[in-house]
Parts: sequence; structure tokens; C-alpha cells
Amino acid sequence: MRVGLFGGSFNPVHEGHIQLAHRALRQLALDQVWFLVSPGNPLKPVAGMAPLPERLAGVRARLHGLRNRKLLATDIESRLGTRYTVDTLRRLKRLFPHVRFVWLMGADGLAQMGRWRRWWDIVNMVPLAILPRPGYNPAALQGRIARRLARWRRPARAARLLATCTPPAWVFLPAPQNAISATQIRASRAACGHERE
Repeated sequence: MRVGLFGGSFNPVHEGHIQLAHRALRQLALDQVWFLVSPGNPLKPVAGMAPLPERLAGVRARLHGLRNRKLLATDIESRLGTRYTVDTLRRLKRLFPHVRFVWLMGADGLAQMGRWRRWWDIVNMVPLAILPRPGYNPAALQGRIARRLARWRRPARAARLLATCTPPAWVFLPAPQNAISATQIRASRAACGHERE
């Protein structure tokens, strides 16, 4: 079984997340994509972060509306008690030894990956699929992490084989880009809320 792991705060989930998951299913030949709704991203401020049950419910409601059984929302990180991606991956690989996991993230994640705890261990545990994000692609693809991993980059035409690759392995999947962001959605909601007051 091939599973894409899509970690994030999803504060809130939006169309860009859904597009990324659908594209990953198709281009990487995945059986499922798991939305790993994080209890709290160590690199993001706590202020403005909706509670985990609210964010999880939002993702579940959005996915339920799609009626696609290949897209699943989970709070498994909270239940495992893991806070960092490296620890979550280690536990998931132990719990599901026969599943071939692929880590899914936007180009912004690759650009910032050097700040992640034990990022080198992460790239040695699972293949990575990087999807474009407006404003981040050049920085990500020319950045320190991409340069360090250059020899293990696979061409986009080989994306369907990524889940079977021994890490480190990664691919950048060119795709139409969606500029929407959770930050913009929260700002818009806040502005609307102030107008009603």
C-alpha cells in the first residue's frame, strides 16, 4: 500500500490543500493520502491557532463533502504523542511496516526544512514529493536543502515510482499553482468579523 503523508496545521484547510492531495494521488500512484492534522507546529506561533478538535473537524467535513475514500483526516500525531515529523515518521513506520509512505509538502516546506528537527533523518526515512507554492519555488529548488539532496532528485516523469524508491529520494511535481493560504483566509475572516461588530 502506498500512502502520502500530508502534515500541517490546516488552520483552516482550503482548496490548495485539496488540490495538492488530489494531484499527489494521481501523479504518485498513491492508494491514500492521510491529512496529519498537527496538534501544534513547533515552528508556528500558538496565537491564532484554532484548537486541534476544530481543525480536525474542519478537514474531516471538507473531505466528507468530496466523497473520496482515498483522502483521510487523522489526529494520529496527537494520539501518538509526537510533536516533530521525525518522531511521527519513526512511529508510523513501526506501526505500519508494510506501507510505503511518501511525505508530501509544498515548496515552502522544502525551503524551510533546514529548521526541522533532524531533517536529515527524515529524508532518509521516506521519499519526499514537493509541490509548487507561489513565491517559494525558486528559493526551495535553489536552496541549501535542495542542493544537499540534488543527487537524489528524481525526474517528475518518474513520480509514479517514488513510493518504491529507497530514501533519500525526492521529486518536484510541476503543477498549476494556487495562491490561496490559510493566513489569508484567517485574515479575511477576522476582517469580516470586525465589520459585523
